[in-house]
This record gives sequence, structure tokens and C-alpha cells, in this order.
Amino acid sequence: MMTAVETQVQYNTTYTVTTDEYMIQEEDWDRDLLLDPAWEKQQRKTFTAWCNSHLRKAGTQIDNIEEDFRNGLKLMLLLEVISGERLPKPDKGKMRFHKIANVNKALDFICSKGVKLVSIGAEEIVDGNVKMTLGMIWTIILRFAIQDISVEETSAKEGLLLWCQRKTAPYRNVNVQNFHISWKDGLALCALIHRHRPDLIDYAKLRKDDPIGNLNTAFEVAEKYLDIPKMLDAEDIVNTPKPDEKAIMTYVSCFYHAFAGAEQAETAANRICKVLAVNQENERLMEEYEKLASELLEWIRRTVPWLENRVAEQTMRAMQQKLEDFRDYRRVHKPPRVQEKCQLEINFNTLQTKLRLSNRPAFMPSEGKMVSDIANAWKGLEQVEKGYEEWLLTEIRRLERLDHLAEKFKQKCSLHESWTAGKEDLLSKKDYESASLMEIRALMRKHEAFESDLAAHQDRVEQIAAIAQELNELDYHDAATVNARCQGICDQWDNLGTLTQKRRDALERVEKLWETIDQLYLEFAKRAAPFNNWMDGAMEDLQDMFIVHSIEEIQSLITAHDQFKATLPEADKERSAIMGIMNEIMKIAQTYGIKLSGINPYTILSSQDISNKWETVKQLVPLRDQMLQEEFARQQANERLRRQFAAQANIIGPWIQTKMEEIGHVSVDIAGSLEEQMNNLKTYEQNIINYKSNIDKLEGDHQLIQEAIIFDNKHTNYTMEHIRVGWEQLLTTMARTINEVENQILTRDAKGISQEQLNEFRASFNHFDRVSERHTETERARQTLSGQNCPDYARSKRNGRMDPDDFRACLISMGYDLGEVEFARIMTLVDPNNTGVVTFQAFIDFMTRETAETDTAEQVMASFKILASDKAYITVDELRRELPPEQAEYCISRMTKYIGPEAIPGALDYISFSSALYGESDL
Repeated sequence: MMTAVETQVQYNTTYTVTTDEYMIQEEDWDRDLLLDPAWEKQQRKTFTAWCNSHLRKAGTQIDNIEEDFRNGLKLMLLLEVISGERLPKPDKGKMRFHKIANVNKALDFICSKGVKLVSIGAEEIVDGNVKMTLGMIWTIILRFAIQDISVEETSAKEGLLLWCQRKTAPYRNVNVQNFHISWKDGLALCALIHRHRPDLIDYAKLRKDDPIGNLNTAFEVAEKYLDIPKMLDAEDIVNTPKPDEKAIMTYVSCFYHAFAGAEQAETAANRICKVLAVNQENERLMEEYEKLASELLEWIRRTVPWLENRVAEQTMRAMQQKLEDFRDYRRVHKPPRVQEKCQLEINFNTLQTKLRLSNRPAFMPSEGKMVSDIANAWKGLEQVEKGYEEWLLTEIRRLERLDHLAEKFKQKCSLHESWTAGKEDLLSKKDYESASLMEIRALMRKHEAFESDLAAHQDRVEQIAAIAQELNELDYHDAATVNARCQGICDQWDNLGTLTQKRRDALERVEKLWETIDQLYLEFAKRAAPFNNWMDGAMEDLQDMFIVHSIEEIQSLITAHDQFKATLPEADKERSAIMGIMNEIMKIAQTYGIKLSGINPYTILSSQDISNKWETVKQLVPLRDQMLQEEFARQQANERLRRQFAAQANIIGPWIQTKMEEIGHVSVDIAGSLEEQMNNLKTYEQNIINYKSNIDKLEGDHQLIQEAIIFDNKHTNYTMEHIRVGWEQLLTTMARTINEVENQILTRDAKGISQEQLNEFRASFNHFDRVSERHTETERARQTLSGQNCPDYARSKRNGRMDPDDFRACLISMGYDLGEVEFARIMTLVDPNNTGVVTFQAFIDFMTRETAETDTAEQVMASFKILASDKAYITVDELRRELPPEQAEYCISRMTKYIGPEAIPGALDYISFSSALYGESDL
């Protein structure tokens, strides 16, 4: 597309051609002195019409080209009209020498324009030499109508031919190669008209086999609608084997000048459309950023209160459901938001790059929607998220402990309440008042046995109280019931103590009445009671619930159980001794004929009771063995899960760290072209994407660990949280690095930077990016992945950021003469947010910004001025006529009303609109 400057031709423009060019033209003319009659006829008609098209502006014309220029007067007038300059005053005499003087004044003016006339003298013109006159007119046409035509570094004849070829290229049966036979069928002329004014000719109805009809159609339309006089005859062109080239060029040049204004308008419209398209795309990206940022912030706003809600559920099932909801959040809901956050940052960087490249002001998001605002909100989300998970696990441990304690509390309470049932009534009986001496003494011994039994149960009461206290400390949901039951047991225990003491006092008062006591019953009672209590304790321990979290803990329980089994032989001996006492009683009774009632007066225990409980103990021992072995197998399975998870985590963690380091090297080292760096990064990205299955497998292992309620893993320092965060940082760093290279490619192509220049910039930047002490993204990922127990890693010596002092040294090394004020100005360009560092992208933008050729507000304003025909305003109709519908409506909706002195209804202010496109309030 030619620019407005290239297509605009003004006859008053001073243009100097070399002498050699015109020598060639004149030599061609000299060789053509024996002009073909057909060519002479065509030139005479064409040149006459061309001269009259200009002379009519002065109110005159010529009829005979060789006669009417003989006195030089109309020749001088013709030159004044087409040049816009005044010639010397003509001589008014009618003598021959007056005519020669006037013609010489015209010829001198032609020579003053850089044209060297050869073999053309004033005498030949005055004498009416046809060929010399035609040669002189052709020289004038060349200089003032054709010489200034310029298309893509070609000018004059070549430029005019290229213009014709470009305009007629899309048309069937048209192939313009010259200025003679290419125009014989008339289709080329019709195509030129149709290309610029399709409303004047129906090109589809033209036929190649009707050249005369085609030519006459073009001549008539051009004369009627384009103000181009008919300069040729269709029959002459068709019947001549080779039409005259000069005549065709002269006629075709009139079309070029007639359509020059349309070319200007088309070029101006194209420039405006291009600028508006850039602005519309930028606005779309801004709206997309605002929408995505709002959605992400709204999601964070809704999610944070959910994570901050630390109201514990009262049951383990409800808390486990909360944990499962949290797992769904981490696996399903959060990952897409991580991608949205990363895409938001990429869109923001791309938009800012496009705005810089198109010379627009930087994009400033709405309040609260900056990238930093989103990053802060995301950081707050992750903080409450981490605290929420820790709280959930703590609550589950607490509820698990509470369930265990509550069950243990109920079991011990049931055992105690079963033992105390009826004891208060027994202690309150007054049976000793009417008992015999033997019965009194029996009651005394029985009471002593009860006191022994009561003391043995003191430990269980204390255990019940201790468990109740722990349940209260752990905030058990049914603490009121526990406290009430515990208080009832304690009150009952105190009452039993009081009643026991009262009964002892009563029995001691009548002790003097007791004379005999059956030592064997007493011994049985004394030995049977503790043994029975031991068996009760053994049964309680054998049926005791347990909870462990490691192999070491279950092994400790198994060892304790083995130790208990080792005591069984001694217990069996004690049982045999107790049973021996009863046998001795029976033997004495049989020996001395004593009739026994079958009831031990000192205890309610019988030998059968001891035997039954002993059998129960022996049955519970193997059951306990089985329970412990099953738990041991479960802990072994848990240990395998720990090792399985650790084996994968210890591979994945270092792999992520290594990939972070590799990406860091690509982002700071020169390694071929940007396309090669992009290919390397794409390869890294694909490798990372392919590695996702390992992360998913590890997630599955982690799920099994959580379902098994495993809380620790001594085989690795990597937790699933570390791996997740490291993986998210790896994906984000990968995306950011690719985006940086894409922006560099965009900058390079838009600014016209060669790969060598870019490499030089990178080498200069890397030379001075050498002593930064800040942690890189890779190191932060290492710390996150490794956890607090992993070793510290070395700091990077080059991280793609320069300190201001290093940046100053880099500029000085590249030849900049920097004062404090100038350097401060440059720093505001490369570090607008005052972060204290200069990135490579900012460095590249600075090195190319001031020399780059970009659209400006002045250029857009000039383009609108062309469409508005030099007016200070533009109308709605003009916009809709000159611009495509979408761009036209875009301008109409945003342009303000023009209020200048020449304003008309509907006038729009394109000057303010052009300034606003580039963020300028006033040019």
C-alpha cells in the first residue's frame, strides 16, 4: 500500500533529475524523427487534449498543436498553469523575433526545472515543426505529469507501470506489461476505473473480444465522471499493431493523478484502522484482565472465610468429612485457580508489552486488582489454608483421643458400678445387733475382707477421675454426662468410706462378744480377695482398648503382654494355694463332722468364682495375642505406606528443584536465538507436563496415608504440601519464563532488533548481573520443597536482575554519558515501581524504545485530517464512508463533539480522540 506522501503529486514541487536521464529521453526522441503516421496521429490528439485539460483552467484552449504554440504565448500560459509559477512577461509584438523570444522564455523555464533539451530550438517551434513541437510537449508531460510518480523506490515510467500492475492484478484477462499492446483490448483501463470507482463500471459484463466497446466505455466514463478528457480514439488503438507508448502513458498518468486523492484517503484509513485495531485489542485484554481478576479475587474472598472457620465438629465422622472436603478443595477446586492466577500474570505482562510497543500508556488495573493485590490475597489464602489443615489434623487427633478415653471411661465406670452395686445397703445393715458371737466375729472378719477389697478398688476410682479430667481438658462434647457420672461415683465412694468406717466402729464395739474365728475362712477370704481383684484387673487389661501410631508402640504393648503371660505360672500357683485352703476346710469339716453352710462368712467369693474367672483370664490371653498381632500387621502396612511415599517424594522433590535450576539457566544465559530458547523451554514444559503422572501417583499414596490416619514420616523431609507448592511454583515459573521469551520475541520483531543485537544486549546484561544476593525463584522453591529440616542451598550469582549501580556501570560501558539527573530519568523508565532492580525485559525496552518507529498521536491525527479533507473536525458520514463498519462505530462512540468556530451539526473532534489513544491530554 502506497503512503499518502508517495501518491500525492503537485505540479509546483521542485524536482531535479539528472542530465543523463533527460539525455536518454531526448536521444529516443531524435531517433523517432521519422515518426510512424499512426503514432503521430495518436500523439497529436493525446497531447492536444492533455494541454487543453490544463489550459481550460485559464479559460482558453488550442485547436492545432503545431500552430497555436508558434507565438509562445499559450505555451508560456500552459507552463504557468501546470507549474503554479509565474514566467517572465511575454513580448507583445507579432514579429518573428517576438515569437522566438517568447518560445525561448518557455524553453528556458523548462531547462530551469532540470530538463536538458536536445535538438529542440525556438525557431523549429515558431516555424511549426510538428515533430519538434510534439517532442517539446512530451518533455513537458514527462517533467510535470510523470516524473514525480513514485511507487516503492521506482519513479517516472517504471513507477507508473508498477502502479498500474498493482491496481489491475486482481482482474481477469488483464496483464499490464508495457504502455502499448497491454492496453489494446481496453480491459486494463476499465479495471483501473473499477478498482477505484466500482460504481461506474460493471466489469463482470465486459468481454475481451470487444476491445472497441471496452475502450469507448473507459473513455466516456473517464470524461463524464473523472474529468479526464478523451485523448485517444478506440479505432486507432485497436487498428495499430503497437499503439504509441507516449500517448498511452500520457493518458494513463491522468488516471494516476485523478485517483491520488483516493490513494491518500485509503492509506489514511488503513493507518487509522490499524491503530484502532491495536486499541480495541488492548481494551479487550484490559477487560479480560479485569474480569479474570474480579473472579479470582471473589473466589478467594469466598474461600478464606471457609478456611478461617475453626468451629470443631463434635464427632469424628463429621471432622473426617471436613477433612475430605478440604482434600477435594486441594485436588479439584484450587488447581484451576492456580492456573488462572498464572494466566492472569501472563496476560498482564503481555498487555503491558503490547502497550509499550504501540506507544500507549501502561495499563493500570482498577483499585484492588493489581497483580500485587492478587498476589497478596493469594498469599493470605495459602496462610489460612495451611493453618486450616493443621487445625483439622489436630482436631481429628483430639477427637480420636476423646473417643478412646470416653470408651475407656465407660468401661471402668461400668466395672466399678457393677462392683459397688448393693454395697451401701450391705454396709447399712444392722445384722450384728441380733447375731451370735460366732456370727459377730464372722461379720467382723467379713468386714475386714471388704475393707481390703475397698482399698483395692481405690486405684480404679482414681483412674476414672483422671480420665474424666482429661476429657474435660480436651473439651469433650458430652463432658456434662461424664462429669455427672464421675461425680456420682466419687460421691458414692465417699459414702462407702463413711459407711465402712461406721460399720467397723459398730463391729469393734461388739468385738468382745466374738470368741472364735475360722482362720481358714479368713485366710481364704484374705487371699482370694486380692487374687480376685488381680484377675479383675487382668481381665480389664486384656480387654483394654488401645491406640498406637507406630510399630514401636505396638511392639511395646506386645512386650508388656508377654511379660504378663510370664506371670501366669505364679498366679496359677496362688490359685492352687487358695483352692487348697477350701480343700483344707472341707477336710477339717469331714474330719470333725462339722456341718458347713457352704457360705464363707468372710467373703462372697467362692472357689467356683475363682475357677470361673481364671478360665476367663486364660481365654482372654489368646484373644489379646490376636488383637496385638492384627495391630502389628496394620502398623507394618502403615510403615510400608510411609516408605512407599518417601521413596517417591525423595525423587520428585529433587527433580522439581533440578527443573527450577534448568529453567533459571535458560532465562539468564545466551543459548542461541530466542526461537531456540523457546523450543528448549517448550521441551522443558512438555517434560514437566509428562511428569504430572508421578505427582498424581504420589497424591494417591498420600491419600492412602491420610486414610490410614498416619501423621508422621521419618523416612523423608518432603511432605505432600511441600511437593504441591513446589509443583505449583515450577508450573508458574515455567509459564512466566516462556512469557518473558515470548515478550522478547515480540519486542525484537516489533522494534526490528536483530538476533545479534539481542545477543549483544544479553551479553552486556549478563556481564554486570553478577553479585546479586537475593534469593531466586529456584531457591525459594528449594526451601519450600525441602522444609525446615533440609540443608540450606547456595545463593545464585546471576538471577536476571541488576542493581542500579550495576546498571549504571553497564550503560557507561555501552557509551552513555550519565549525569545524576539523566540516570534518575532512565531509572524511572526501567524501574517504574521502584523495586530496586532492573530486569532484562526492562533493559531491552530501554535499549530499543527511543529509536523505534511506532505510531504516534500526530500520525493518527494527520490520517484523520486527510479523511476530513483538511477540516478541523470529521463527520459521522465521513467516518462510515472511509472506515470499515466496526472501526467507524468505534470512533463514533468515543469521539467527543467538536465545538470549534467552524462546527456544524454532527461534527466530531478527531484531534482529542487521537491524543486520547496515546494517553496524551494535550499535544
